[in-house]
Amino acid sequence: MTNDRLTVAVLGPGGVGGLLAALLSRAGNRVICLAGPETARALDDHGLRVRSGPFGDFTVRVETATELREPVDACLTAVKHTTLDAALTRVPARALGDDGLVVPFLNGVEHPERLRADYGPDRVAPAVIRVESTRVAPGVIEHGSPFVEVDLTGDRLPTARRTSLAALAGALERAGVSTRTLDGEPAVLWAKMAFLAPLALLTTRYGRTVGDIRTRHRAELTALAEEIAAVSRACGAPVDPAEAVRRYDGFPPATKTSMQRDAEAGRPLELDAIGGAVLRAAQRHGVPVPVADRLVRELREAGH
Repeated sequence: MTNDRLTVAVLGPGGVGGLLAALLSRAGNRVICLAGPETARALDDHGLRVRSGPFGDFTVRVETATELREPVDACLTAVKHTTLDAALTRVPARALGDDGLVVPFLNGVEHPERLRADYGPDRVAPAVIRVESTRVAPGVIEHGSPFVEVDLTGDRLPTARRTSLAALAGALERAGVSTRTLDGEPAVLWAKMAFLAPLALLTTRYGRTVGDIRTRHRAELTALAEEIAAVSRACGAPVDPAEAVRRYDGFPPATKTSMQRDAEAGRPLELDAIGGAVLRAAQRHGVPVPVADRLVRELREAGH
């Protein structure tokens, strides 16, 4: 890294990865998007295009590759759980270099251990992101929320890689992303899970927008938020379910969740990574979650 300019690989330049790649590139960092041939061609031909209220509409040029072949400061992993195994073949561990970080932005709480098995226990720095951002075509990103908020964690990183994490946090801030670096990996991951899972499960189960869920299914939404908050607390992450519901009330009524969009498009769902992980943690800690259990069962019975 030189003069605060990072070299960042982005595995999966979709709604989340594409937005972060574009913002980091616009801020002067070198960005390598790791993607399949169709997406790589679209990026090479037309650039990475973003439509955003807060950031405006803009196009940037990024490098593309189907496999990482050189050291980077960080590899942002922004694919879905359903494609993780296949995607990781694009990032050989030997290519990361001595201090390269793997920074996953996946939903759920179980993926860090999967990544540590491939890349080692001391180079994975899990992150969470709060944003509504969608890939509407290869290389075209629509950012729909008025915010992009990232929490980074580095509990298990040695000193040199903590420096790399601090550099990444600084680069994201300069790019316009509200960024915090927090201690307590389980707390960070479960805080996101406790907020995400109720809406993801309910919007997908009923095929309705956030506005419909918080009016027609409010009792269920409140009960589910309370259940998952209880699981989160048992896992060491105290969260306030009432605050989650208040935040849901602030969403635009037409908002759809990523899981709901996947269901509508006939794509595989991250049901096991979200709902399944909640049920497994609840069972480990003896926390009753009848609403979550029923919703996950009904979604699975529907073929998801």
